[in-house]
This record gives sequence, C-alpha cells and structure tokens, in this order.
Amino acid sequence: MIGVTTQPKCAKSAAGDIESHVIAHTYTDAVLRAGGTPVLLVPAPDVSAILDRLDGLVLTGGGDIEAHRYGAEPHPTMRGTNFDRDEFEIALVREARRRELPVLAICRGLQVVNVAFGGTLIQDIPAEVGSRDHDEVGHAVWHGHQPVTLEPGCLVAEAIGETELMVNSIHHQAVRDLAPGFRAVGWAGDGIVEAIEPDSRGWPLLAVQWHPEYLGHREDPASLRLFDALVAAARSVRRP
Repeated sequence: MIGVTTQPKCAKSAAGDIESHVIAHTYTDAVLRAGGTPVLLVPAPDVSAILDRLDGLVLTGGGDIEAHRYGAEPHPTMRGTNFDRDEFEIALVREARRRELPVLAICRGLQVVNVAFGGTLIQDIPAEVGSRDHDEVGHAVWHGHQPVTLEPGCLVAEAIGETELMVNSIHHQAVRDLAPGFRAVGWAGDGIVEAIEPDSRGWPLLAVQWHPEYLGHREDPASLRLFDALVAAARSVRRP
C-alpha cells in the first residue's frame, strides 16, 4: 500500500468548478506497474494514523512551498503555495523518517524533505542562478532533456543502476542549503542539486528533483526502476 500525495486544484464537476484534490495518473500508473497499490492522500491532521496503514509513500510534485517555512520572504515568482498541503506533507515526511518508512520524493517532494528538516530553497533558479534549463513544460516533460550526474554508490544510483542519465527538469526552485543530516548526491551541469539522501542509510529515501513518473510512462528504464525500488523496499518492511 503506497500513499501518494495529492495537490489542490480547481476541477470541473456537475456543480461547476470546484476545489478538489488531484494528482496525475502517471504517478499512480507507475506505482501500479511496480506492483504496489496506490492510495491517494489528502491533508489530514493525524499523519500517524495514515502511516499505520501504509507501507511506502510518494511525495509528488506541485506548487511551491511557502517561503516563511524556511525563513525567507517570498519571491515574486512564487506560485501554487498552499498552507494545508505544506503542513500535511511536512508532518507526513517527518513521521515517515521516524518510522524509516520507504519514501520516493519527486520534485516538490524533494524540496519538502529538505525544508521539513531545516534546509532552505533557491526560490527562482533563473533569477538567482541565471540558468533557464530546469523549467521545461509541454511535450518536453515526456523526454530526458537535461544531463544529471549521480554520486556512485548513492541510493538513487543503486536503485537505477546508472550514474549518468538524462532527466526532465520541471522546476524553478531547488535546494539552496541542505538540511542537517542530508547530503547532495546528484547534480545538473550548472550545479543545481538534483538528488539528495540522508547521511544515515537506515531510512530508505529516494529523493529526486526530476519527474520519473512522466519518463516512466514512456518506458524509461531508469525511471521505472525508482518505482520498482520503492515498492521492493515497502514489501520488505510490510507488517504481517
């Protein structure tokens, strides 16, 4: 049973446009293909009760994290912030770490991990770094268009069996200061952090800044292996 976080979004309904909790089918398809059962999660106060019923977790992409959560003033390019989602996912990942529950953190998910444990973010890569290589949208999301180098032997490299790969970058924010107890293990050519992991290997966390759920939908082997690794880890800790 793999929890998959959702994002708030206005959706069409019989009552007209209505605020909803949604997520792209590419996430759930990837979990299903790997042999897991996806369970969609919405913000709720008791994360412990939720995790009691789960064997693994996918922290999905989406809007920006509120800047005050890492001690910053919001940049004008901030978009899609949501108080309830931030509160829920930060509490969720803190409890997941305490339990050493397997987690796959994708894009915003990686940033949630970093902020939850005391890290900070670059709020807008083009404005602060000068690079425009990370915010591809449209048809580009289905294809690897940016090279990433992984540290040999890191958790992500072990999961996918490669240290040099082409990924799809769909983010305008990134790690600035790493949270204590974490280290960078993947980088784009301009130095932007593309993967992190905890210093201690007791927690099976795979955290990547790109979107393997899109690439996996086009049968990218490295992307599929990330979900395979999550489900395999979830099976290994599953309660009887």
